[in-house]
Amino acid sequence: MPRSLGQRVSRSLLLAACAATLLAGGASAQQVVNVYTTREPALAAPLFEAFTKATGIAVNSVFVKDGLAERVKAEGAASPADLLMTVDVGNLLDVVDAGVTQPVDSPVLSAAIPANLRDPAGNWFALSMRARLVYEAKDLPKPASFTYEELADPKWKGKVCIRSGQHPYNIGLTAAYIVHYGEAKTEAWLRGLKSNLARKATGGDREGARDILGGICDVAVGNSYYVGLMRSGAGGPEQKKWGEAINVVLPTFEGGGTHVNVSGAAVARNAPNKANAVKLLEFAVSPQMQAVYAKQNMEYPVLAGAEIDPIIAELGPLKVDPVSLVDIAKARKKASELMDKVGFDN
Repeated sequence: MPRSLGQRVSRSLLLAACAATLLAGGASAQQVVNVYTTREPALAAPLFEAFTKATGIAVNSVFVKDGLAERVKAEGAASPADLLMTVDVGNLLDVVDAGVTQPVDSPVLSAAIPANLRDPAGNWFALSMRARLVYEAKDLPKPASFTYEELADPKWKGKVCIRSGQHPYNIGLTAAYIVHYGEAKTEAWLRGLKSNLARKATGGDREGARDILGGICDVAVGNSYYVGLMRSGAGGPEQKKWGEAINVVLPTFEGGGTHVNVSGAAVARNAPNKANAVKLLEFAVSPQMQAVYAKQNMEYPVLAGAEIDPIIAELGPLKVDPVSLVDIAKARKKASELMDKVGFDN
């Protein structure tokens, strides 16, 4: 029998109380910071361990696979969460829209993170980036440049592979196109891109590289960190072959830069250890930790000049598109509607 609203709220409050007891672990409030994260805990473990070593502040992390905003909202003032970490700017805006974050005014964060990669009101901050790239068959001449606009060029008819148009990665890219050109031109671009597909828009980004190796397509759209996972061997020997079978191009918008999405964090509205949460955020954008965090995730650091993993560095210099991620996130709904309108995944 479905639970009543009162039962669900009571259960959430009980979970919050239990989480608070477990997270505290006997330490005083001044010695801990509690992190709710949608990323696998192991990916942020080096950051957390280094922070504790440097400051003496213990980091207690809780993996929340789904429903981060809903969980924190249900926990209310009883929530032990200090910091909310997640992937995709859309998810960052979701926690802000749910009213479970609070603004932070930090000169350290403002100096380290470009303005287009953080909330103007200080509600969230990007900590690393992944770029939306183009994979190409190695027997094609590697172009000196490539634009997202070119993906709709008829010269690529029947030669492009891409995952579902409704996937957040492609919704983000399409939303960025809307910000640059408006809805009408974006619809035309999507129709052109759809007509160029070598197969149905499906699978994942790595399958694009696989299908280039298999001769199904000549170009594919994929994220930068998948290149790192494939070429490093982290995905296994078969995927290593996929990664070695492609050239990688960092496309840009005409007159703009390369589209990126981010992982990031926000301070929880009812954070019992707000000062420690801010300290952890500031520590995360230090040069040393930017290198460690980005390398662990095969991503780009947000701090200019921070060290990049050699595999990612080999892809070439990244010129980040200057369009605000806030504006891109606001265009996500329209991007999704346009995907359906053109029948992109049909």
